[in-house]
Amino acid sequence: MLALGTEAPQFSLPDPDGKVWSIDDAAGADAYLIMFICNHCPFVKHVRKELARLGDDYRSRNVAVFAINSNDFEAQPADSPPKMKEEAKAWNYGFPYLVDRDQSVAKAFRAACTPDFFVFDDARRLVYRGQLDASRPNNGKPVTGGDVRAALDAVLDGKPVRDGQTPSLGCNIKWRRGNEPDYFS
Repeated sequence: MLALGTEAPQFSLPDPDGKVWSIDDAAGADAYLIMFICNHCPFVKHVRKELARLGDDYRSRNVAVFAINSNDFEAQPADSPPKMKEEAKAWNYGFPYLVDRDQSVAKAFRAACTPDFFVFDDARRLVYRGQLDASRPNNGKPVTGGDVRAALDAVLDGKPVRDGQTPSLGCNIKWRRGNEPDYFS
């Protein structure tokens, strides 16, 4: 996992329409939420309504929110840019949903699955990496975004983020053949 305190990796990625976005586009944000998601994963499907709510709830609090799809969409056509555009529209994502075609950004963040969440403070230092909340498909727990919301609220209130962060659980990122990161070996 990316170590707490690590500076946010830089990225410059297109959305499905070709507009390029960078973390620098949000310079001056009070916090940054970077989410690795996709369209086809049942774990992401389970939380996508909450993803949209997160974006809506925290945009007004000066939090920069970016979603990144690093899956090999040639192997997973449901994760292609046109399908991403449909997904963002269907679920009213009010944040950029970006294409990491060469998977370099997922590697830089050491993202392992979808969904995977990273919260950075105003100095772009990692303060949280892990799960959205304890809900999983079919476990009966409500989707609240509790873990990510607690981290964002702590940053915005100038308080430390709690210890004991729980790693994300979901579908493995679909790496391009031969592109698997060496940190899994």
